[in-house]
Amino acid sequence: MFTVSNGIILKGQDLVPVRENIVVDDGKIIEIAKDAKEGKIIDVDGAIVCPSFINGHVHIGDSIIKDEGYGLSLAEMVKPPNGVKHVALSNAEDEDLVNAMRQSMQDMIDSGTTHFIDYREGGIKGVKLLRVASKDLPIKPIILGRDDSFYGDDPDLGKVKIAIRKLLKIADGIAPSGFGEITPEVAGLISEKCSKQGKISSIHVAESESNQIESLNNDKLTEIAKGVNSSFTQLVHLTNPKANDLELVAGSNQNVVVCPRANATLNVGVAPLNRMLDLGIMPLIGSDNVMLNSPNMFRELEFTLKLMSVYYRKYINPKDLVKMATTNICGFEINSVVEKSLISEDNFAEFIVLKSFSKNPYLNICNRVETKNILYTINKKINV
Repeated sequence: MFTVSNGIILKGQDLVPVRENIVVDDGKIIEIAKDAKEGKIIDVDGAIVCPSFINGHVHIGDSIIKDEGYGLSLAEMVKPPNGVKHVALSNAEDEDLVNAMRQSMQDMIDSGTTHFIDYREGGIKGVKLLRVASKDLPIKPIILGRDDSFYGDDPDLGKVKIAIRKLLKIADGIAPSGFGEITPEVAGLISEKCSKQGKISSIHVAESESNQIESLNNDKLTEIAKGVNSSFTQLVHLTNPKANDLELVAGSNQNVVVCPRANATLNVGVAPLNRMLDLGIMPLIGSDNVMLNSPNMFRELEFTLKLMSVYYRKYINPKDLVKMATTNICGFEINSVVEKSLISEDNFAEFIVLKSFSKNPYLNICNRVETKNILYTINKKINV
């Protein structure tokens, strides 16, 4: 048992700043109060106590080809099966892939991340390799698998069903690449089977303008509309919405993830975060392909804070931005799979203690803190 005392705690789902103490016993928060003090005392006077980060969208297999292909188009980089990423993954040795993924997870741990949602290539083998790589590390990967049988204009739906069934035995959900690679029938099967088992179905939508135009030309529907209609539980990117796309999402109960740094690297646009927030959408934020970006959420937050300001000429509330990396997931049903905790009583103790540079705790996190400014990481798997 120990007590973290005298810190400025960002408490609950809304990250309300309070100056109180946190008592932790056996990995759980048992009390938060001004006068609470039991066990070992960790005095963090004036520091900020923030929920640990969740990286909402990662392709961690890309860790084997960091910074390769810079300047290529989205399709050239990541479109299956011939994108730079997919060719590299198909040629990689298992040991090299495991070691590279493990190093990226250690980078996430060092920068305050305890959860990440991964789009895992390589079918069942790919899922198993990430399980091996994450063994004994104080981080929780939420692994969304996929299979090559999903792709093509005329897939064998019998084989698709078998692949889905096998993947859901070992993965936390399923995530095909995008609607340009799968049929409506495959999309429907993935969504339906995941829903029945209480697992996550996810897909990239509207990452580029060209994807949206192609979808409209072929099917008279945007990729975002397809994602909503197919009932995927998590939609990633939404960088180039059309007409009433965002209103459709706001009226659904689907989780949204934005990836501003990756979108900027691939030159595909800027997600309209302010518009999403105005509509009541509570997105997560992710660093996306490790080949493009380090999986460091401090870098993601600072980049997004300033990008939104200069691109849309409207400041984004830094509190809303911090919630995208911490507590927004807690408002969605899929958190039963993710298991991300708030700083509140009876939750697992998953928080980071950060050096304070300013009176605004949210800007402090987005604009000032670096990895070296993490004073303590408290995690249900390990206390540092």
